This record gives sequence, structure tokens and C-alpha cells, in this order.
Amino acid sequence: MKPGEKVIVNGAVIGRGEEPGSFYLYNKVKFLRGREVMKEEQADTLEKKLYLIIQLIYLFPENAAENLVKFEQIWAEVVRQRPGNREQLEDMARLVQSEDYYRALKLTAKLF
Repeated sequence: MKPGEKVIVNGAVIGRGEEPGSFYLYNKVKFLRGREVMKEEQADTLEKKLYLIIQLIYLFPENAAENLVKFEQIWAEVVRQRPGNREQLEDMARLVQSEDYYRALKLTAKLF
């Protein structure tokens, strides 16, 4: 791409900056950096399973209803097994309920 040129990928307007390797997002889009992406095989604790299901809700809204049911089940199990984290878990659940999934992911990541 030439400097200042834009491309649209799945509704995300991405433009190249003036410097090589720089880019801009020109509209509100869902994104995760590579280090924030969790693969299913990495979800080896309850906290990581919670993170994974929030990630799926965030990235695949077409499956949100089904994944929200799974979220509630995993969330309830984490609350039972980790009562000392209840306040943080309730904050995370509020973020999920308000569809602020990215912030919910950040908060969940602090649990592991």
C-alpha cells in the first residue's frame, strides 16, 4: 500500500501511515493483538476458559447467544472455586452484560 492509501477488510477501514509499518484504523472495529488471542488448547484453567469464551463472544457476535450461556456456566464455576475474586468477577460480568468485551478480556487476563 502507498502512504495514505486505505483498504477495507470486513468493515474495518485501515490506512497506511507515512512511515513504513504504520497503519491507522479509521472506524470502530473489533481487534485483538496477537498476544491477546487465546487458542482453545491454551485454555487450561477456569480463568483462561472464561477469557476464551469472552473472546469468542467479542469476535463472533453471530454466536453470542450460545456463548453467553457458556459464559454464565463457566463464570458461576469460577465464582464457586475462587470466592476471593468475587468482586473482580462481578465487575467482569457487568462489562460482559454491557457488551464491553474488550475491557472484560483485559480484566479477566489479570486473573491468570
